[in-house]
Amino acid sequence: MPEYNYAHNNTQGGERKTRTAQFNKYKCSGSHISQLTEKLRLHANEREIPTACDETLNFICNLARIKNAKNILELGTGIGISGICLLDACPDASLTTIEKNEMFFYEARENFGWANMEGRVVQIFGDAGEEIECQTEDSYDFIFMDSAKVQYVKYLPRLKKLLKNGGVIVADDVLLYGWVTGEEQPPQKRAALVRHIQEYINAATADDELFTTIVDIGDGIAVSVKK
Repeated sequence: MPEYNYAHNNTQGGERKTRTAQFNKYKCSGSHISQLTEKLRLHANEREIPTACDETLNFICNLARIKNAKNILELGTGIGISGICLLDACPDASLTTIEKNEMFFYEARENFGWANMEGRVVQIFGDAGEEIECQTEDSYDFIFMDSAKVQYVKYLPRLKKLLKNGGVIVADDVLLYGWVTGEEQPPQKRAALVRHIQEYINAATADDELFTTIVDIGDGIAVSVKK
């Protein structure tokens, strides 16, 4: 499968590369999902829709496998690629996924159908901050957050309540193009975004209820395990 990057406009060349990216390739369980996700990612890239790179997908899917996730919550469905990959990695899991972009919501519904996974997915159209308030506490053992980065720190207290003891919160893009680590100078208009991400990292790593590690994969991943 080819390697893919984020396709945001004005991102100084796309997602940062790590030294391990060449080794960490995402692998599906079968040819049907492999062909589908390759097609979806190519089409998304052509339209400048952001998708997770191989290394990020490889990591989150292996983490979900290790956890043997059964109930997954995803903030930021996009067009369904990461959700499909997580369900492929965890055959006994169900997915609740939230998306506020109407076009993405309906495209993801179609893609879950193509993957024959529609029966394992609850799609919610709405704002993640509002919708997580409606979810039942202690319901999820794996949460993948890939939504508005400025909201991560605001979501954290509620996500902790939704998570079972021993469950995992995975927050994507916490190093964002190297801006957060200082590898690259962020544009002035992104300074507030970087500050909010730093606030999330500080909150997650200082939280006495969580064990948190920042992983240098893709654009950075924060992995938090609830005690």
